[in-house]
Amino acid sequence: MSTQPKFNEGRLAQVLVAPIVSEKATMIAEKRNQVLFKVLRDATKPEIKAAVELMFKTKVDSVTVSNVKGKPRRFGRIEGRRRNWKKAYVRLAAGQEINFAATQ
Repeated sequence: MSTQPKFNEGRLAQVLVAPIVSEKATMIAEKRNQVLFKVLRDATKPEIKAAVELMFKTKVDSVTVSNVKGKPRRFGRIEGRRRNWKKAYVRLAAGQEINFAATQ
């Protein structure tokens, strides 16, 4: 019997918004075997784990999330701000890796 709860596959397909590709993300991937994703603001850690395992067919050790506040921005005279968003650090099991080029 599986200890992981069942999730709706349609929901899991929407949880991961985009991979984060930056210098910091590349350094974290090399040092800690973690991959960064932009995820839905209401996504939970178990949902993120299930989504990564379903979409990339890999084993996930742990998930850490971070809520990122939107930066203030100006549009001419009007002051506004970017949207808040959620970032997920997904630690892969030893020997596992995600190749984004092969999944497209």
